[in-house]
Amino acid sequence: MKIFKKRDQLKSFLEESKKNRKTIGFVPTMGALHKGHLFLIEQAKKKNDIVVASIFVNPTQFNNQEDLDNYPKTLDKDIELLESVFCDVLFAPTVSEIYHENIVSEKFDFDGLEHQMEGKFRPGHFDGVGTIVKTLFEIVSPKNAYFGEKDFQQLLIIKKLVAKNQLPISIKGCAIFREKDGLAMSSRNARLTTEQRNVAPFIYKILKIVKKKFQEENVVEIAEWVENQFKNHPILQLEYFTIANEKSLKSINIKEIDTKYRAFIAVFAGNIRLIDNIQLKN
Repeated sequence: MKIFKKRDQLKSFLEESKKNRKTIGFVPTMGALHKGHLFLIEQAKKKNDIVVASIFVNPTQFNNQEDLDNYPKTLDKDIELLESVFCDVLFAPTVSEIYHENIVSEKFDFDGLEHQMEGKFRPGHFDGVGTIVKTLFEIVSPKNAYFGEKDFQQLLIIKKLVAKNQLPISIKGCAIFREKDGLAMSSRNARLTTEQRNVAPFIYKILKIVKKKFQEENVVEIAEWVENQFKNHPILQLEYFTIANEKSLKSINIKEIDTKYRAFIAVFAGNIRLIDNIQLKN
């Protein structure tokens, strides 16, 4: 695996590959890799001649300085994991390489997608996401880019970014990769205490029950039920739960026929924030 820290060196290498008509698949990450990331690499390997992964903990998408400071950084281990799935190229730039001395976000209009759910609780978060993804796309210029559905709102926003900027990139959403007990894989899981980790699968358990309830009960009743499940939980605190239109991400109170919906949830275990979602059938 080739490792680049400078954008110009990476661009030169990839331009040479494109001259040879090689297709490039891209998997952007913030490191602390797990099996979910490796699954994305494997999907990219199936459809592209060269797979590029990036590892960059992007400061502009963090609202909480403590969360940024504590975000796990495991570059040596990450390199081993990428090599184990035959990733071709790693781009691991410094903050100054990406932002120079100006660590600020661009402002984006994602047609309202950015104001729902995560956007309500993390102001400016998606400006940070848009800034780094747009920058990385300009550097790598992939044919295909791969993102997990755990961050479903982010996935839709990146699709919107590509459409609005008319970028010739196909965005591939990949199913949520879960631990055997159902917990959605996340780099933040590494920060959970043993006690927190033991109870965290409760989040997915709730979502599975919501999926069943959605076929018979109304949305308001389901939301109240979810809130009650967390009300007296000794370890997990519910930040939000919502059932939303899968395209607009707007929360709903009434179901409509022939419309796709998804349930979204954010939960705190101590100061560690966990998100998950599940597709619902009407």
